[in-house]
Amino acid sequence: MRELADKRAEEIGKYIINTGSTVRAAAKVFGISKSTVHKDVTERLKNINYNLYLKVRKVLDKNKKERHLRGGIATKKKYLRLKNKKSAQV
Repeated sequence: MRELADKRAEEIGKYIINTGSTVRAAAKVFGISKSTVHKDVTERLKNINYNLYLKVRKVLDKNKKERHLRGGIATKKKYLRLKNKKSAQV
């Protein structure tokens, strides 16, 4: 059982590095919770493959610094959709 979790942690770590993906996006791809992804890449991966962990950490830190920008973009899109929907109804 532990070997399965260790293998999954490495796969998720490689995916995050290759795609620059967020924890939430990786969770959707792998079909597991974001809590599990976070635990895999921050705790398990640190003990399994430290070099991979350091690379993943850089991506996660970059994503954390940019998250307020992604939130602003999502909000802007939301209100543009609502505006377009409203004008289509008139």
